[in-house]
Amino acid sequence: MIARLVVQTVLWLASMGVLLFGAAGTLAWPAAWWYLIELGGLSLWIGVWLAHHDPGLLAERLAPFVQNQQSRWDRLFMMGVALVWCGWLIAMGLDAMRFHWSAPLPVALVSLGSLCVFLCIFMCRFVFRANSYAAPVVKIQASRGHKVIDSGPYARVRHPMYAAALLFFLGTPLLLSSWWGLAFVPVMVIGLGWRAVREERLLAAQLDGYTNYMARVRFRFIPFIW
Repeated sequence: MIARLVVQTVLWLASMGVLLFGAAGTLAWPAAWWYLIELGGLSLWIGVWLAHHDPGLLAERLAPFVQNQQSRWDRLFMMGVALVWCGWLIAMGLDAMRFHWSAPLPVALVSLGSLCVFLCIFMCRFVFRANSYAAPVVKIQASRGHKVIDSGPYARVRHPMYAAALLFFLGTPLLLSSWWGLAFVPVMVIGLGWRAVREERLLAAQLDGYTNYMARVRFRFIPFIW
């Protein structure tokens, strides 16, 4: 399992590097190198932790993003995510390095971006500790005894991992010093919100107790806001 984690992480980082540096037209982009190193190190850290504490969840996290068990709408959503993700990385490379459409961001904002990326992964550890069913795809994991989780961060919001992703969406373009990258963020947040609503409909229909959970925990992403 660890070997598979390492291989998939390396391939994922390599593909991101091709998009970022290819669009930038240069390898002399320290912020992008730091971004990949930070993301890779944090991903391996949380993956190794999962391998020891919840190998079943790690297997789910390493599974393909398009699966037969998914609803058709979620398969289409994940394919759309892949396209937007690639376009996002390319846009930031073109913006920050090749054409310099954006003026360099202050060091404080770049540092804030790095902190946001760290906090996203750090928060995900608490999510994974509370919820062994936090797969990257929307499906009912009947074979693993899927049940409603209402402890830890799930006692505050219904989608704490999506809440963590908001930090990642903000932190990535700040770290890479791209205002064009920030322009993508509202679209990505709307997409994530749409998925959360569709996911809740599926869970309410197919997972015992989820409707009662929704009544107890009112907010999806951010307490007192949404």
